[in-house]
Amino acid sequence: MASDLFDLSGKTALVTGAGRGIGLALARGLAQHGADVALVARTAGQLKAARKLIETETGRRVWTFPFDLAKIDAIGELFEQVVQAAGGVDILVNCAGTTVREPTEDASLEEFENVMEVNLTAVLLLSQSFCRHCKEAGKPGRIINIGSLACHAARPTIAAYACSKMAVLGLTRTMAVEWAKYGINVNAIGPGYIATDLTSPLQADAEFSRWVLSKTPLGRWGRPEDLIGTAVLLASGAGDFITGQIFYVDGGWTALV
Repeated sequence: MASDLFDLSGKTALVTGAGRGIGLALARGLAQHGADVALVARTAGQLKAARKLIETETGRRVWTFPFDLAKIDAIGELFEQVVQAAGGVDILVNCAGTTVREPTEDASLEEFENVMEVNLTAVLLLSQSFCRHCKEAGKPGRIINIGSLACHAARPTIAAYACSKMAVLGLTRTMAVEWAKYGINVNAIGPGYIATDLTSPLQADAEFSRWVLSKTPLGRWGRPEDLIGTAVLLASGAGDFITGQIFYVDGGWTALV
């Protein structure tokens, strides 16, 4: 029995932002534990490489869907395309995100709304589609939303990002409470500072990197692979009684005064 706790065989996971970084790592991790995966990202070339990597590494089925989640009016159609191709979705990982860095007093309303649409509205719309799908199929489901340290606290110049991620946490808890009756568990993961292509400018900034390390008791930047264990827990039978929670995978950041 215990050996099956983390087995995802027979499950299909839809992962957004799966072309690189955290999204790709999570898609690989879920596939390594037996899930077939549907990958969504903006860049077709990244998706092609991700598909080849996961298929070669795991032998699982992989589908790719180039799509910009800023096109919120077409998200429902995207989900239906995934269901038709894969035959259904059991796990939804909302990982895609964007940000803009600017002083709040100078914040552009257009940029603010774009961040909110990608980071929050797209999560809501995909989750709604997933909920309806699970209800119609009469099956349970798992939603994993990728939050941030910004679910816990903010820092200067990231007003739109912080607002969106704090709202994702509120949405996570609300959906968990409302959708428990459908057998849908909804949780979030809050990564600390993770070394990816997108954070490479921050890693290259010696002063900023020193600040990150000074706030991280484990003394290093995180790696995308550091998030796999938590995702598999929340996606698998091992997480059956977990819902409405956020798990900070941050090297101890949120524990430090």
